[in-house]
Amino acid sequence: MTVELEKDNKPTQNNLENENKLINNNIDYNITAEKQNNFLDTTLGKTINTALNVGLRYLLPDVIEDQVIEIKDTIIKEGFKEGINKTIESAIDLGKSALGIVTGKFDNITQIQKAVEKGGLLDTISDGIDFGINVASKSGILPNSLEDIIKNGKNVLISNIESNIENTLTNQLKGIEKLDKYINNWNTYYKQQNFSKMELEYNKIKEKLEELIPLEDTLKKAHQVENLHTLIKNKGQDFNLSEDELALAKKLI
Repeated sequence: MTVELEKDNKPTQNNLENENKLINNNIDYNITAEKQNNFLDTTLGKTINTALNVGLRYLLPDVIEDQVIEIKDTIIKEGFKEGINKTIESAIDLGKSALGIVTGKFDNITQIQKAVEKGGLLDTISDGIDFGINVASKSGILPNSLEDIIKNGKNVLISNIESNIENTLTNQLKGIEKLDKYINNWNTYYKQQNFSKMELEYNKIKEKLEELIPLEDTLKKAHQVENLHTLIKNKGQDFNLSEDELALAKKLI
């Protein structure tokens, strides 16, 4: 049996616009610390965090490491939260991409690309840097002399973050291509009832999933493989699965 996903009907432009408005109207604008931490723990969040850290070190070469980290953490924790709120409230057409900016989870690569476009994540980061600088300055973490350096060098920070995000998306696309290859290989060996080779591909799939942004489209296919593989393994590598067992494997996704 080949693992196949049910195809969704392609939405019309009007339906898509209505869906985007509905999604944006129902987004919880209260970006709690937990939600923010969830995003920063994702691949995209870590990319932004690292890029901001590198950019600040470039702008502030003579500042001690602990102070740079404190400034960066303030911009991330205080500024990014404010930037997300401001962006989502004004981005009517972001739809599910807006949810991804909050959660770090997307349905597909297209949603990520839309989230990064103007009016999305990069504007969020820009607004967040401005707000975070003001918070750090008022709290005494950021002296006036350093505040001016960061404000004047903000384009450097944004450019570095944008470059890192582009590199991350390129690597993600390559990773998804490899994952699809491993899933196809697994299906081939499944048809052949070759469990030892299925196991090799299955381990590659699990390893690759840990590197990828959690994309719903990708997770569906991978979890179907995972459920079927586990079911066959638990039955002592018995490929004689009932219709009920096959249905359950799909239903558990």
